[in-house]
Amino acid sequence: MDMRNILVRPAKTEDFAAVKQVLADTFESTWRPEITEAAAERYLSSDVGGRYVDENGPAFWVAEVDGQVAGMVHWSGDFIEALHVSGRFQRLGLGRLLLARAEQEIGKAGLPKVRLETDTFNQQSQAFYRALGYVETANYPDEEWDSGLTTVLFVKSLGRGG
Repeated sequence: MDMRNILVRPAKTEDFAAVKQVLADTFESTWRPEITEAAAERYLSSDVGGRYVDENGPAFWVAEVDGQVAGMVHWSGDFIEALHVSGRFQRLGLGRLLLARAEQEIGKAGLPKVRLETDTFNQQSQAFYRALGYVETANYPDEEWDSGLTTVLFVKSLGRGG
């Protein structure tokens, strides 16, 4: 694919609508096929994604491709709360760039490791995290979706605190 103008930067309020669209895209392509219709309806009717952006958006970092928001990352402490890249922008290295920024900032904060979760059905994300040095450390029921899924906890040592 041709080289594009890619920028990773802190989110601005004017990015929130585009970030909500990224979350809607990844919900439809990744999560909706795996969860119950009742869980999908609860997610959509209560606007979980929209409320998440409104409440936490100022802490997000976004990836822009040719001036368009294409992905986002959010972390709290040493935990990656969310990493999403819109389907049409996948395979451009945006997830890798966003995760690297989060790891860098977490390390700057003096934390020795990064933690994140995905689900067992999401083989693509598991392979991605493993390729970047993350190690599976636990499995437990995914209670967020109430759909019988299993969460996988991944941890990566940063090797030093800064």
